[in-house]
Amino acid sequence: MVVPRVGVLALQGDVGEHVEVLESLGAEVLKVRTNEQLARVDALVVPGGESTTIAHLLVTSGLKDELGARIAAGMPVLGTCAGLILLSTEVLDGRSDQWSYGALSLSVRRNGYGRQIASFEAPLDVRDVGTVTGVFIRAPKIEHWDQGVDVLATYDHGDGPHPVLVRQGPVWGASFHPELARDSRVHALFLASV
Repeated sequence: MVVPRVGVLALQGDVGEHVEVLESLGAEVLKVRTNEQLARVDALVVPGGESTTIAHLLVTSGLKDELGARIAAGMPVLGTCAGLILLSTEVLDGRSDQWSYGALSLSVRRNGYGRQIASFEAPLDVRDVGTVTGVFIRAPKIEHWDQGVDVLATYDHGDGPHPVLVRQGPVWGASFHPELARDSRVHALFLASV
């Protein structure tokens, strides 16, 4: 079996938690801070953190365009929380200068499940996995999505079910933090697709 080399974008956010989960699954993991490191990975995880800060650091590090080219060329990517925002087509309630890669045909609302004080955990039924704990921290809410987006899990926060785990081709997005749940099955599902 070929072991994929998976990068974790290591500019800001919960990098260590993703590294730990991926390594526990047998992946070779590389923290990505430069274009040279990005060129050495087969897939990438864009972690949660602060989406505008990560976007700014992608620009100042020189990674923005090269990462966009790799995504457009079909590199598998998993974006969690802020990573989902960066991969979406439209960011609602974002800053006027906020940009995203447009790799997932959906609209997300920043802090759609509430601010930091409203953080919560909830059981999620993930297709092909079973029930996992979703950890929502200032989580983006997927408001609109195209038919080409495969919905793998939904959550109803009192306003009807919204997707919280999606896939469009090789690009995956999660509103929640699977790396904080001490459950590697979402990462394993992503790795199986690499």
